[in-house]
Amino acid sequence: MFSRDRWKEILEVLSSNTLRTLATAFGVGWGIFILIILLAAGKGLENGIRLNFNGVATNTMFLWTQPTTLAFEGLPENRRFNYKLEDVDLLRQNIPELRIISPRNSLRNSVGDNVIRGTESGNYRVFGDYPEIIEQRPIYVSKGRFFNHNDISERRKVVVIGDGIRKDLFRADEAVLGSYIVVSGVNFMVIGTYKEKTSNGGGENSEREIYMPFTSFSQAYNRADNVGWMALTAEDGTSISTLTEAIINTVKQSRKIHPNDKRAIGYFDLFEEYNRVESLFGALRFVAYFVGILVLLSGIIGVSNIMLIVIKERTKEIGIRRALGEDPWSIKLQILMESIFLTIISGMVGIIFGALVIFGVNTLLDVVGPVDMFLNPSVSLGVVLSALAILIISGLLAGFIPANKAIKVRPIEALRTE
Repeated sequence: MFSRDRWKEILEVLSSNTLRTLATAFGVGWGIFILIILLAAGKGLENGIRLNFNGVATNTMFLWTQPTTLAFEGLPENRRFNYKLEDVDLLRQNIPELRIISPRNSLRNSVGDNVIRGTESGNYRVFGDYPEIIEQRPIYVSKGRFFNHNDISERRKVVVIGDGIRKDLFRADEAVLGSYIVVSGVNFMVIGTYKEKTSNGGGENSEREIYMPFTSFSQAYNRADNVGWMALTAEDGTSISTLTEAIINTVKQSRKIHPNDKRAIGYFDLFEEYNRVESLFGALRFVAYFVGILVLLSGIIGVSNIMLIVIKERTKEIGIRRALGEDPWSIKLQILMESIFLTIISGMVGIIFGALVIFGVNTLLDVVGPVDMFLNPSVSLGVVLSALAILIISGLLAGFIPANKAIKVRPIEALRTE
């Protein structure tokens, strides 16, 4: 199988008509190239979308209130209501599968600046939260610390500000930690700064938010025990989607909402949305493989057709070899090896060019910066090995029919062929 004469013959056959061999090889190489590029592009899109979920507790839902649409227990329809801190305790008692329940309040953006620090000012979003919110938001403390439950219980007027706010209100050489800022007329001490958990280091627009203890927020802005909305995260191994009905029924009963009122409780299921994105990734991979293999198949058909032509041109040679007593399997093996060799070489060229294009795209992204929803297009080693397996199988399929045709040639008829 690995004799020098056999390989010399394979090279002579393939080089006897260079233009025809190159045209045939292009079809296979182009198919593998398209497959690699499509898979890399899909991976780049997947990486970009996953970046938006980086650091987010995806097994989470957000719950807020909306005007009621049905009267209930003497209360009118179109009634506005708020959640209360007692609803948080009720959810913890009734639904033990919830790992984190974060009640939240916020200040609505005013027309003018709502945060002042010395001569600098700005308009920023302000949230009253519990310490667990840092497990549900894609942020991390870059300097100082996040507030804790001691800050909650003692209602300390402390805040954690985004790195974007630090750049807006402080000079580069100024100390941030321990300084004071005025938030809607109330003084708060800065105990920490945060950044987003993004691989590209961006996100300054989102880094322009302020977090403070929920109790301090409620006391400073007269919110009592009202809760604006809640972020709820289920335990690992439990889908938040399976708890949605129980959660909604619990708060409906607590807030005296009609059981058939479908509009009063607003919610967003992040886990369900994340699963849809995961399904999209699977669909993209399927399309990439489907289209790439179809293109590759057209190249394989070309290889098979060329091998049939080669068999026809070598009919007399095959007849002589058969007449001299060469084993039919030896002739069949010769044809299969020629087909596999041509397929693998052309396919490897396609893989190399695909790798060069992917390298070029990544280099360009490093120069121009990150692109929304697209990051680090690449293919794994498993994809390359799969491509090689496809090439070997394709080569066998491309040579199978011509090889069978070759061994069916009767020596006496082959010798008569002109």
